[in-house]
Amino acid sequence: MTTRSLTSQLLGLLGWLLAAFAAAAVGAVASVDAGSFYAQLSKPSWAPPAWVFGPVWSALYALMGVAAWLVWRSPGAKGAAFGLFGAQLAANALWSWLFFAWHRGALAAVEVLVLWALIAATAVAFARTSRLAALLLVPYLLWVGFASMLTWAVWRSNPGLL
Repeated sequence: MTTRSLTSQLLGLLGWLLAAFAAAAVGAVASVDAGSFYAQLSKPSWAPPAWVFGPVWSALYALMGVAAWLVWRSPGAKGAAFGLFGAQLAANALWSWLFFAWHRGALAAVEVLVLWALIAATAVAFARTSRLAALLLVPYLLWVGFASMLTWAVWRSNPGLL
């Protein structure tokens, strides 16, 4: 760890949390009508209820921010890791637009696989600097894997809506 002051450390943590939640906000703009849209979709029996998504995503964005902060505060080169982190944040926000705003189910199903690959690459890059940071991305990776299957199933079951 570098010798940053406590104030610098806390501001850094706040900055990385804000970056992660900024991606959430961009996706949230596209998801304004997500609840009513999700309710009208035919979903598999294993699909979670709509209320689950908010708390799960909030926890995942917090983990993303903390993971990035852990890498930021560690010594060494990390430009590629942060490039991947930014790319996965952008892909994360894009999925909401594809699925909820633009109703492009096929594109959302492909894009969520790209998101999964970006998260995996980010975790590998983070592991070079902080094993804990990489581990903090595992729940996100697992959730997006689940979301990939759900996106596919919902898209295939709703050809008129997606």
